[in-house]
Amino acid sequence: MEPQTDPVGKFQVWDYVVFACLFLISSGIGVFFAIKERSKVSSKDFLTGGRQLTCGPVALSLTASFMSAVTVIGTPSDVYRFGATFIIFGIAYTFVVIFTAELYLPVFYRSGITSTYEYLELRFSKPVRVAATLIYIVQTILYAGVVVYAPALALNQVTGFTLWGSIFATGVVCTFYCTLGGLKAVVWSDTFQMVVMVGGFLTVLIQGTEKSGGISEVWKTAEEGQRLNVFDFDPSPLRRHTFWTISVGGLFTWLGIYGVNQSTIQRCISCKTEKHARLALYLNLLGLLLILSCGVFSGLIMYAYYSKCDPWTAGYIKAPDQLMPYFVLEVLSSFPGLPGLFVACAFSGTLSTVAASINALATVTYEDFVSQYFKNLSNRAATWTSKGLCVVFGVACTTMAVVASYMGAIIQAALSIHGMCGGPTLGLFSLGILFPFTNSKGALGGLTLGITLSFWVGIGAFVYPPSDSNTRPLPLSIENCNFPNTTAASVTAVPFLSTTASADRSALAENWYSMSYLYYSAVGYLGTVIGGLLISLLTGRSKPEEIKPVLIRPVCNLFCFWSEKYKKKCWCGVNHAEDTMDDVVDFGTALEKPSDNDFKTEENGKKQSNNTNDETHMNAAFVPETAF
Repeated sequence: MEPQTDPVGKFQVWDYVVFACLFLISSGIGVFFAIKERSKVSSKDFLTGGRQLTCGPVALSLTASFMSAVTVIGTPSDVYRFGATFIIFGIAYTFVVIFTAELYLPVFYRSGITSTYEYLELRFSKPVRVAATLIYIVQTILYAGVVVYAPALALNQVTGFTLWGSIFATGVVCTFYCTLGGLKAVVWSDTFQMVVMVGGFLTVLIQGTEKSGGISEVWKTAEEGQRLNVFDFDPSPLRRHTFWTISVGGLFTWLGIYGVNQSTIQRCISCKTEKHARLALYLNLLGLLLILSCGVFSGLIMYAYYSKCDPWTAGYIKAPDQLMPYFVLEVLSSFPGLPGLFVACAFSGTLSTVAASINALATVTYEDFVSQYFKNLSNRAATWTSKGLCVVFGVACTTMAVVASYMGAIIQAALSIHGMCGGPTLGLFSLGILFPFTNSKGALGGLTLGITLSFWVGIGAFVYPPSDSNTRPLPLSIENCNFPNTTAASVTAVPFLSTTASADRSALAENWYSMSYLYYSAVGYLGTVIGGLLISLLTGRSKPEEIKPVLIRPVCNLFCFWSEKYKKKCWCGVNHAEDTMDDVVDFGTALEKPSDNDFKTEENGKKQSNNTNDETHMNAAFVPETAF
């Protein structure tokens, strides 16, 4: 097979039509909800959808948001260069969803909060809440920058649009429908975009398999190229991708993304019942596994197609992350509209992710800062403030895409950001939810230690990239490439990030900085938890009787075979036997802020009805002791 040496073709009219439809429908959903919900001026309705969403749309929204263009473009490229080991992330996803649904979500849902960081003030202190909120804001803006840059790169490659013009268009559309329609617009837009993502992937899989000679030929070529050597049990933490780095490191990384991330939890608590919220997470797992499988098989098909002429090594493209869009335009160019469908697929992931991020950023900023300092805002002013925050963060996320262009391979950059920030945050919430004796000094001290360790290793790895012996890219060939003045028959592509010779590297760079990027989260988590526990023990443990049981999730209660005697011993003095429904309702009422008082009168009748319904469904889901 000899891929063409000239640049592949550009978009045709039908490609532009398909692509434009994505933006029009996404924007139209925002306009629809802006008109439909215009009588509901509550900021909480805008930010949480009135807590009346069902599990189906929320599940699709969660999948679309975290399976972004980073997955659509980055995963096939990674499989193409390093092999199908990426499929092991399915193990990490499974445990992440289980832990989120059974350990973290129940605490957030039952405590009646809007921002997950409200929990930290209730459990520890306001400084802990502020510190965690600031970390989340930095993390989300950085990540959104990577997500905006990824599809813009794809569009630039396959259509010739200017890179920064594409970034600007993406940012404007995301900000537009998020600002107009709030969380409901985000969720329903995500649902539509999830369908587009799957459709784009299936198109590539079907046509790419046919062009590569069929499934058996793809499998045979991938096996010969060592792409199917999935299970590498090397325990070294310095290896980029092994069974352990992906399953263990990926667990901590994605648990930081799912378990305590505002964007995820905000949509879960917007469900009408806790049962719907849990079911949304488990249904979302099916979506995660589907998209992961599509990404991995796309990478294998792409390798089979280019097994004798790698376009990156041959110089047809400038970066590995351009492999997938280049491949798509080549194999689908004879089908008007299909290249546009794939680019729409990549942009769907971005629109859903960035819109969810913008909405979550606006929520935490309003709840954790604005409402704390401007307690007498009217209902209308609060809503307009929330919308204004959406615009501000839309601009910030779009601007960060410029920085993302310097961060290397997008899939690694995205997960590195989540690891450096998400690990310490996960550790902080775990201190509060799993360890009753942790105090606020321990929480703040542990967070400081965890964030220091994770940023130390993450920034160090960026300055001193791991050596080739740790990344181990697989061989790529140009033997059948048809271009002049070439004598090389076969070459091995160098990693995307250049490295320094081992002889010139310090022991710190060869060991600490060479750690797999998937362990950044584990480093931050362990630093936070261990530091927090030690500081708490040294400064005086929290008094169990002063902690509301609803703020703690005793792991021992999840094991039904444990006797009541041993369960109570593991409660560490917190009396979960008294964790009744009345306690939850009273506690949720105590969480309401003074700024809500302005519109309590007009919504009093509605709230009484909702409270009755809430109590009915929560009584069914919440039973002392056995509910855990």
